[in-house]
Amino acid sequence: MKQEMKPLLEIEDLACGYPGGFQVEGIHLSLPEGAFAGIIGPNGSGKTTLFRGISGTLPLIKGRVQLDGADLSKLTWKEKARKLAIVSQFSETASMTVEEYVLMGRLPYRRRFQFFDTKEDIETAHHFMRLTNTYRLRNQPMNELSGGERQMAHIACALSQHPQLLLLDEPTSHLDIMHQMQFMNLIQRLNEEMKLTVIMILHDLSLAAEYCDYLLMMKEGSEFCQGTPEEVITYQHIESVYQTVVIVKTNPVSGKPVVFPVSERRLRNGPK
Repeated sequence: MKQEMKPLLEIEDLACGYPGGFQVEGIHLSLPEGAFAGIIGPNGSGKTTLFRGISGTLPLIKGRVQLDGADLSKLTWKEKARKLAIVSQFSETASMTVEEYVLMGRLPYRRRFQFFDTKEDIETAHHFMRLTNTYRLRNQPMNELSGGERQMAHIACALSQHPQLLLLDEPTSHLDIMHQMQFMNLIQRLNEEMKLTVIMILHDLSLAAEYCDYLLMMKEGSEFCQGTPEEVITYQHIESVYQTVVIVKTNPVSGKPVVFPVSERRLRNGPK
């Protein structure tokens, strides 16, 4: 990252986890406004635990998380919700309509004894519903949407909070390639046009390399390495962390790394 840019997010010596259970520790990360960062690593490496530590879902054992100069652990839920928004892998939506769900993103801005949505709340929700192509679905129940439509509604709700930082936990893991690309292209546009800072947990290493400008690779609860996709996505790093053989090449269009798996049979029999 460019060192001269003032950090929006600063994570210093973070440790968090579960009493008597799994913990992550020694995490340092500094991101400027408008960064698009990915957290990668195998199952059980600590990605989601770190995500919960950053968001405040898990209390910190050590270290601190500062966003725009504010210590997140010292903010009220309203103050925190105006600074960061979270899109989890599985969000509870019950049977509310898309519009009702997206309007929940305006709760941090409600005044005391305000029981109804204001004109500003409705206009804000509708703006982000149109941006995510969910306005046409506004009267449909959330639990009747497809996986891709539901994810777009989650983003519309998160954006209605007007956050500085957007945290996403494996948002593309249950989507087909068409909806993956639609989703990632939308997040990329928001990142560029709104200067929205994004941290996303991803399993697909090629997708992470293509869209993220900075990556943190986790291994066994600790940081293994961090840097640009070109610095992080190497066959040596992947084989060390994931314990599997891969080939890493360069995308001829974007210049970003692409990861190719190699089957056991091909390793056994050699090149075709």
